[in-house]
Amino acid sequence: MSTDITGSSTSLYDTLGGAEPLKLAVDRFYVAVTTDPQLAHYFEGQDVARIKRHQVLLLSQVLGGPAEYDGRQLGDAHRALHVTDADYDSVAEHLIGTLRGLDVDDTVVSAVEGVVGSVRRDIVEDTTLRG
Repeated sequence: MSTDITGSSTSLYDTLGGAEPLKLAVDRFYVAVTTDPQLAHYFEGQDVARIKRHQVLLLSQVLGGPAEYDGRQLGDAHRALHVTDADYDSVAEHLIGTLRGLDVDDTVVSAVEGVVGSVRRDIVEDTTLRG
């Protein structure tokens, strides 16, 4: 949350500009990850429109917006994908790069980076548990 010069609090969602800029960022992000040869296989046979909808809701909620994420827990949603550290890093780079490419405010980018870091363990497969 940030405070403007009049002293009123604004959410990071508002700082971003609301739903339309968020949807644009998610659309561009998914173009990047679905066309990245390293990552494209994760999206084969998937309902990308549904995934994008969930991403918009999740980011909206994380940034203090009105939408509530109604998808599965992140670990449950990604478990069968066997996401590697390297692939997670690539996805994160695409997301942050997309936001920076859209000149999103640094406070919003930093918040998203924080969330990306905090959910890593929920998404990346722990290969130390495999034999």
